[in-house]
Amino acid sequence: MLDLHRLHLLTEFAVRGSIAKTAAALGYTPSAVSQQLAALEREAGTALLDRTARRAELTDAGRRLAGHAERILAMVEEAETDLSGRATEPAGRVVATAFPTAAVAFAPALARSLRAHPRLTLVLRQTLAGEGLRQVRAGEVDVAIVDDWTGRLAGEIETGGSILSCYHLTRDQLVLVVPRSHPAADPGQPVDLRALRYEPWLAAPAGEPSRQEVDRLLAAAGMVPPVLSEFESMITIVSLVARGIGIAILPRLAVAAGERRVAVRDLPHGLDLARDVHAVARTASVRRPSVAVIVAALRAAAKPLSGQAAPRR
Repeated sequence: MLDLHRLHLLTEFAVRGSIAKTAAALGYTPSAVSQQLAALEREAGTALLDRTARRAELTDAGRRLAGHAERILAMVEEAETDLSGRATEPAGRVVATAFPTAAVAFAPALARSLRAHPRLTLVLRQTLAGEGLRQVRAGEVDVAIVDDWTGRLAGEIETGGSILSCYHLTRDQLVLVVPRSHPAADPGQPVDLRALRYEPWLAAPAGEPSRQEVDRLLAAAGMVPPVLSEFESMITIVSLVARGIGIAILPRLAVAAGERRVAVRDLPHGLDLARDVHAVARTASVRRPSVAVIVAALRAAAKPLSGQAAPRR
């Protein structure tokens, strides 16, 4: 019989691509992971990994079993959910993850949802771009708030036979952020990006999705501004704008916390770029009352952020 724990190790290896990375992610030693995968091979009666002196990779049988393992683990979670779902009161521990600006924007709503459910505990973590989807798929977290600059993520999840469910939260537009004392803060004056070309601009590092969109937007406006400094955190950029150090173009969620020393201006007509923000959870886990409460809180919190109700998926 195939061991569920070892099947989980196999799915992690399939995602991460190396024994060392799998061990680091799960808190094991590489030797322990290697031994467990070798034991799984004996259970399966076939080679699952093609090992060389430098690396290991899945065999065809290993890839097939990894696909089966993902579905098996999802069915186990569905069974556990069915049993726990009969409880009338959400209880237990839910782990959620979000990219930094979403964590700040949605944390108040999540905290308020806990007041009505004293037996429910929430752990909200921040994660790097692209990690949330992997973490929820691997079962490391229950809910992930992820951003998508391509507009394709929801469709890929829904049409790919995935074990995941995707809930659209908001369309997060890029906006101009300037100090409240800046001339461009005047709502009575139209925003003219070309007039701001010599301003000290602040931006995310080159290569970041938001930076790529900002560069594309400004190029469409016929300008490439000098960048005073680059910062990993959009929240840091907002803080610097508030201190009068520069101006920036950021997703609206970056100013959702309500920094009073900055003004937020919509961009000129025709320059509207945005990302989609989704909550993603394993389909089986959403049937748990505790996870359902968190997803519902996120969707409710998204309505005032987007100015309209999030579409149902």
